[in-house]
Formats: sequence, structure tokens, C-alpha cells
Amino acid sequence: MHYRYLPEATKEMATALIKRGWRRFGHAYFHPICARCRECKSIRVDVERFSMTRSQRKAVKRNRETEIFIQSPSLTFDHVELYNRFHKFKEKKSGWKYVEMDLETYYSEFVVGAHDFGKEVLYFHDGKLVGVDLIDILEDGISSIYFFYDPDYQRLSLGIYSLLVQINLAKMLKLKWIYLGYWVDGCPSFAYKTNFRPYQLLDGFPPLDVEPEWREVDGSV
Repeated sequence: MHYRYLPEATKEMATALIKRGWRRFGHAYFHPICARCRECKSIRVDVERFSMTRSQRKAVKRNRETEIFIQSPSLTFDHVELYNRFHKFKEKKSGWKYVEMDLETYYSEFVVGAHDFGKEVLYFHDGKLVGVDLIDILEDGISSIYFFYDPDYQRLSLGIYSLLVQINLAKMLKLKWIYLGYWVDGCPSFAYKTNFRPYQLLDGFPPLDVEPEWREVDGSV
């Protein structure tokens, strides 16, 4: 990864970088620089033309009783406990490497660097925190930073639902794009991203003085 540490990044700067394929954790902005591989493609969803699939409509129905709160990123023991439970679950289900998160690391990755544009979307069910979605609300869209949920509530399809909430929020704010980070053909963990259509892909990471050339994909990648 190529990193830039930008503790004073503005919304304008963050927008320019995310639009060119960068990602943000805390004060760090980064993108891959693998020597012989260019498989990581940046992907974004066209909010104005997005149309829900049947399965996505079902996710909305499953969450009729889910409560949503949007605020500046925060740090509680519940946040960190939920993050670790989710990653233990993914270790067993998908073979992810489990590294326990502590309060200090969570703060540096998900709370600092938010400034006035970083937010968290909290999901509550049965009065319990069941999902946390970290996002940046940029000048032209919403950047999905990270989402984690309670494995005991898999039935709610919270991962799908959280992106539908982002799309609805972008529509209300009159923003055009949902930036979903990277997509790699054949990677199971990224496969869900192409179910949100229409979408565009970006090859490479153009410099700030070059306009990025996103290309629309018809869904048959």
C-alpha cells in the first residue's frame, strides 16, 4: 500500500482522493501499489439510476423494526466488542485472519480523521447495537469505509441493508455516487458489490491533476 498521512484533510481533498481510487482509515489515505498486479478496481454505484433487486427489497422488509442513528464516529466498549465478534465470525466462516481490536486502535482507525464529513450509521434491533457503518459524506457521493455487524442477526441481511441506507441518504443529499472501495474479479468477499447496479470501475490511481476515467459496466463482468 501507498500511504499519505493527512491529519488536516478537507472534504474537498478527501473527495478528490476517493474519486481517484484512494481509501481512508483515520488520518491515513492509501491505495494498493502491488508491483505485478492491477486486479484491484475501484467501484462506485450510480445513485440516480440505481434500482433495487428482489433480494434487496427483502432486506428492507427484514429491517422494518431496525432503528438507525447517524452521528459523528464514536468509541464505546460496545463498538469494539461488536467489531471483534464480527471478525471472529468471519474467521470461521470465510477464513479471515483474526486480530483482536483494542480501544486505541479502533479510535485511530475509525474515529480520528473524520473531521466534519466522516459519520457512523448505527443500527439497533431489540434495543441492542447490531451494526456499525463508517462512511464519509463527500462532495459528490458517500464513501463506504467499513461495516461490521452482530453475527446473531445474520437474518436481517444488514450488510445489504446498510448499503441501501447509504443510497437513500445520498439521494436525500442529492449526491451521485456510492464509493464501495475495491472490487477484485473472483474474490468472494467483494462479489456483493456488483449486485448494486449500475456501477462503474476505475483502473489505477490517477494523480490529482488528471481527471479519472471511470467506465460503466453492464453487470456482466
